[in-house]
Amino acid sequence: QVQLVESGGGLVQAGGSLRLSCAASGGTFRRNVMGWFRQAPGKEREFVATINWSGSSIDYADSVKARFTISRDNAKETVYLQMDSLKPDDTAVYYCAASAVLSRHQVLYGSWGQGTQVTVSS
Repeated sequence: QVQLVESGGGLVQAGGSLRLSCAASGGTFRRNVMGWFRQAPGKEREFVATINWSGSSIDYADSVKARFTISRDNAKETVYLQMDSLKPDDTAVYYCAASAVLSRHQVLYGSWGQGTQVTVSS
């Protein structure tokens, strides 16, 4: 099973940008669909974005579409989430996860990172 470690979170003002990274090890990264999810305080974890092995298929939650960009570098076994025009509502712990299929459903993701905190101040 692939191990995942997120980084890049932090505190940013509304309108700012952050780039999250998720480094994979111990598995076949190239074969995995990679996804980003987030969990805000007091809320359930929700889907943010997902990308297939080649980057040819990408899906975003409506709430982040046109502001966030998911990408991957298979040579570096890393997936990224570029977050622009951040809003206070984007404040959450962000998790990356690996799956065998492109999906918004968390249950289909078998490997998860520990999460990285993103806080957007108004």
